[in-house]
Amino acid sequence: MLNRMLRNAVRDRVPAGGAPQYGQQGYAPQYGQGYGQPGYGQPQYGQPGYGQYGTQTPYPTTPGMVAPQVRPMTIDDVVIRTLGLIGLTGVVGALSWVLLPSAGPIAGVLLAVACIATLGIALFSWFRPITNPAVIAVYAVSQGLLLGTVSRVFESFYPGIVLQAVVGTFAIFAGMTVLYKFRVLRATPKFTKFVIGALIGVVVLSVFNLVLSAFGHNPGLIQYTVTGKVSWLPIVFSLVCIVVGALTFVLDFAAVEEGVRAGAPQKYAWYCAFALLAGLIFLYWQILRILGYLRR
Repeated sequence: MLNRMLRNAVRDRVPAGGAPQYGQQGYAPQYGQGYGQPGYGQPQYGQPGYGQYGTQTPYPTTPGMVAPQVRPMTIDDVVIRTLGLIGLTGVVGALSWVLLPSAGPIAGVLLAVACIATLGIALFSWFRPITNPAVIAVYAVSQGLLLGTVSRVFESFYPGIVLQAVVGTFAIFAGMTVLYKFRVLRATPKFTKFVIGALIGVVVLSVFNLVLSAFGHNPGLIQYTVTGKVSWLPIVFSLVCIVVGALTFVLDFAAVEEGVRAGAPQKYAWYCAFALLAGLIFLYWQILRILGYLRR
C-alpha cells in the first residue's frame, strides 16, 4: 500500500521538465518494486538518471518569481504523527469505555457510524494514499470508539485481558522494529509478495466468515461470541492473523525508509503514520481475540 505513496510523492517532488518520473527510464526504486512493480534490481536511488534526492529541481519560473518549496518528510515526522494518532485513539477509547455504556441509544448510533467510517476509510486507503490529517483523525476516533467499547466487554468477562492485549501488541511491534533494524527481516520482492498475498487472504477469509455468519452458517474461522466453547480452528486462524499482521510492519518500515530517502513531501508522513496505526489496531484485535479464546 505504501508503495503508492512513493509514486505520488515523486510526482509531487519532481515537476514537469525536471528529472524522469517514476517508472520511466533511469528511475527504479529499491523498495517500491516489492509490491509487484517492474524494475526491481535496476539502478538504485541516487544513481545517474534521476538526480540527487533531497535536492529540489527548480520549477520553471519567470523573472521575479520564486519557485515553490516542498519540505521533505523525515523519520521524526512519521514518529510524531504516529504517536499522536495512537494517543488520540487511546483517549477516545478510554472515554468510550467509561461513557458509552450509559449513553443508551446514542451509543448504538455512534458505534454504527464508527464502523462505517472505519470501513470506508480503510477501503479508500487501498486505492489512494490518504494524507489529509482530518480524515486520518476520523479513523483514529472511530477505532477508539470501537476499541473502548469491545475491550470493556472482554474485560468484564476476563479481567486483565485488555492490559495483556495492549502489552502483547506493543511487544510484537517493538520486536519487529528490532528485527528490521538489524536486517534480520527485509522487504525483498519474495517477502513482500508473500506478506501481501497472506494479508489479502486473511482479509478475504474474515469477510467470508462474517457474511456466512450473518446468514446463520459460521464456518468456524472466527467466533464472534465472548463466551462458549472454542475449537482449534479459530485459534489457529487468529495465530495466522497475528503473524501476518506482525510481518506487515516490515513493509511499512521499508516504505517509510525509502520515502524519506526519496525526499517525499512532508504530507506523506501522515499516510505512513496512518498505515502504522492501522497495523497496530489490527494486531490488537487479533491478540485480544486469541486471548479470549484461550481464557475459555
